[in-house]
Amino acid sequence: MSNVVDSSGWLEYFAGTPNASFFADAIEDVGRLIVPSITILEVFKRVMLSRGQAEALIAAAQMEQGKVIDLDQLLAVEAARLGIELKLPLADSVVLATARHHGATLWTQDADFKNVAGVRFIAKK
Repeated sequence: MSNVVDSSGWLEYFAGTPNASFFADAIEDVGRLIVPSITILEVFKRVMLSRGQAEALIAAAQMEQGKVIDLDQLLAVEAARLGIELKLPLADSVVLATARHHGATLWTQDADFKNVAGVRFIAKK
C-alpha cells in the first residue's frame, strides 16, 4: 500500500520533533510515497519562512523523491466533495482526495483527520 504524508507530518519530520519518528517510515519508503503537489507548496512556504529559501529547496527536493501528484480536474472535484462532506479546509481535502485516489494511507497529526477512514493519526505533541 502507498503512503501520503500531509504537510504537518513533513514539517515534524524535517524539524526532528517528537512526532518525527511516526512519519519516518512512510517518508523514507520513497518507492511507496505519494506526494500531493499542494504539500510541497505548504512545506516549502513554512520552511522558507522559518529557515530560508535554501533549506526550503532542500526540503522540496526530498519530497520530490516520492511520486508527485499534481492537482487535476478529477482530484479537484473529489477534493471539493470531500471538503463539503467532512468539513475540511481546501489543502486537507486535496491531500485526502489524492490519498484515496491512489489507495494510499494518509499519515497525519492534523486533528481534522482524527476519525477519518484510511488515516493514520497521531496527536501533536
